[in-house]
Amino acid sequence: MKILIVGSGAREHALGWKISKSPRLSKLYCAPGNAGTSTVAKNIPISSDDIEGLVSFACSENIDLTIVGPEGPLVEGVIDRLEEMGQLAFGPSRKASLLEGSKVFAKNFMRKYGIPSAKYQTFNQARDAESSLRNGSFDFPVVVKADGLAAGKGVFICSDLKESLAAVDLIMRQLKFGASGEYVIVEEFLEGDEVSFMVLTDGERLLPLAPSQDHKAAYDGDRGPNTGGMGAYSVDTILSEEQRHQILEQIITPTIKGMTQEKRCYAGVLYAGLMLTKRGPKVLEFNVRFGDPETQVVLPRIQNDLLPALLGVANKNLRGVGLEWNADAVAGVVLAAGGYPGPYVTGKEISGLQITNEQAETVVFHAGTALKGDRVITNGGRVLSVTARGVDLEASIVKAYEGVNKIHFKEMHYRKDIGFKGLRKEFQ
Repeated sequence: MKILIVGSGAREHALGWKISKSPRLSKLYCAPGNAGTSTVAKNIPISSDDIEGLVSFACSENIDLTIVGPEGPLVEGVIDRLEEMGQLAFGPSRKASLLEGSKVFAKNFMRKYGIPSAKYQTFNQARDAESSLRNGSFDFPVVVKADGLAAGKGVFICSDLKESLAAVDLIMRQLKFGASGEYVIVEEFLEGDEVSFMVLTDGERLLPLAPSQDHKAAYDGDRGPNTGGMGAYSVDTILSEEQRHQILEQIITPTIKGMTQEKRCYAGVLYAGLMLTKRGPKVLEFNVRFGDPETQVVLPRIQNDLLPALLGVANKNLRGVGLEWNADAVAGVVLAAGGYPGPYVTGKEISGLQITNEQAETVVFHAGTALKGDRVITNGGRVLSVTARGVDLEASIVKAYEGVNKIHFKEMHYRKDIGFKGLRKEFQ
């Protein structure tokens, strides 16, 4: 089979790494890809937001399945265009992708179908949001969110009135996130452990993936601004069997059924960012694609071929398809460019990649990298994801940081506490 993966991040490299092991694969392409994907696929110089270019390539090369990684082209309708041209594609339609494309839609949808989430208000005028914050409608801390896509950076946890007003101003007046700031959501702050839970679905059947936990804040101890994710880990102890049952029964299943009732049939991977509160799991956000950096720590736990499951989703028929999981833990540490998530410089040479990849049960997934001759250089904010598997969480964390210590580029920074929350939970 000829497979095309759309995207240029570590998520796409991880998907390519896993799919490259499939006995059903004959040729693998990645558009546009990065220095890492070039080791498992042929990179095609087509941007992930060039929908017509992607469709044209898929048709001309007789691609058997196109797998779309990033949210942008999904929200813009790339799956619809591929299917219009008779191409098989993995991912939700444009109408279904609104679940991530608009937080206002998602919050209203959850309220309508009784899916547990934080209390909230939406505003399309900055002055109205500011008035609500000033008159005590919410207790602090509060969460202020831009409505649309913001690369994981449009969410602000505000400890007081001053911070919340500044967040509203940044989103709605300064338009830091462009059109995503036309609406803003103010919601209650939820306390508990955060969990990422993904399922594959054909619009009816569900195939849950292993749970994981992301680390959004830029610095150790969950300090600093939100990023696209500074690392993650996956281990079965993240969720109890009771919690898994609650999530499937109270959140995932009602979401899939509700989207069908809304005539937005959902087929693809559904990502639920959850908070495990004292009152049970509640939704922080929905994403309509594989999480990043969660994908990098979940896929190494799959023992069998992933491709049949992706094909089952694209064909709207997961009947008889299953995934086999190992009991190991996986930890992944993101290496970022200096200044990220703010302005950063690219073009820094990276050393130590080969020796790290030779370390047992360790894979370096590339995100913001490019090739310059025979050298690998930085080409983005999140540069690499050093991922390691171990018999338990502690072993995987130790191994991941051993890999990190072998890699270097100028102004490289990373969190030094990835997975520590999981360790504390295990030792309680």
